[in-house]
Amino acid sequence: MTTTAPAVRLGPRSATVLGLASLAGLMMFVWPLLVRVEPQSMQHGPDAPFVFIGILPILIVIVLAEMSEGGMDSKALAMLGVLSAVNAALRPLGAGTAGIETVFFLLVLAGRVFGPGFGFVLGCTSMFASALLTAGVGPWLPFQMMCSAWIGMGAGLLPRRVTGKAEIAMLVGYGILVAYVFGLLMNLWFWPFITDAEVPYHDGHISYVPGAPLPENLHRFAVFTLLTSTAGWDTGRAITNAVAILVLGPAVLATLRRASRKASFGVIPSFTDRSWSPECGTSGARRGRPRRTPLPRPR
Repeated sequence: MTTTAPAVRLGPRSATVLGLASLAGLMMFVWPLLVRVEPQSMQHGPDAPFVFIGILPILIVIVLAEMSEGGMDSKALAMLGVLSAVNAALRPLGAGTAGIETVFFLLVLAGRVFGPGFGFVLGCTSMFASALLTAGVGPWLPFQMMCSAWIGMGAGLLPRRVTGKAEIAMLVGYGILVAYVFGLLMNLWFWPFITDAEVPYHDGHISYVPGAPLPENLHRFAVFTLLTSTAGWDTGRAITNAVAILVLGPAVLATLRRASRKASFGVIPSFTDRSWSPECGTSGARRGRPRRTPLPRPR
């Protein structure tokens, strides 16, 4: 496998911004477990617009930081736009029915080829574009954007030395893992705000309890996730990711790597003439021609 340069190089400043954005995103999910909140029927309805407004400037800051450090050029932006549009077009094919999600396998493969910075931004933009296309804009969108960003970034952080069939197996395993992690986090964004959560095949209280110890609420949340999404939606998403990466992964990886090599991300073109030859004292355009010796003047 030929090693390709990442489409978005992470310098110190952009890596710091990326870490702070991820930390802010994590707190966006877990803060109800750290403070006392009262369940309500709105499920993040009042605060979702503010969360969404907070996510977008973070994404813009990341892009500007990358561009200011020379980590994202026009070719990377063009690739980002193309893959975001493709992902937005792929998502309606599954629409989440029975957990079938066609938006994640390309995100994993693109993050693998183009690097963690590109994967993070692609996760946000592709989820936002697909939400506009499918009329899926709602209080859940900021959380979906952040989860997708982590999926793309994680794919770019996988070991680079793994190649061939071992690489496909690693990506399949990663696709299965992130399918369950995505379901876990997307349950966490609304679980503390629902009341009297119960399922007919389980005797016990699985709702969030305000002021309860953290281990107790985590146990309730784990039971809630196992009973409501793990065996259904999350498993369907994991199967979709695994099959798509296994069947389409080799061809898509080869295509993306070929595009990356042709784009030569991070290479600055030079217009200096390097073909000067000391033998003939001229440029390469005249290399190989015999030097004319002036005839002696008659006396």
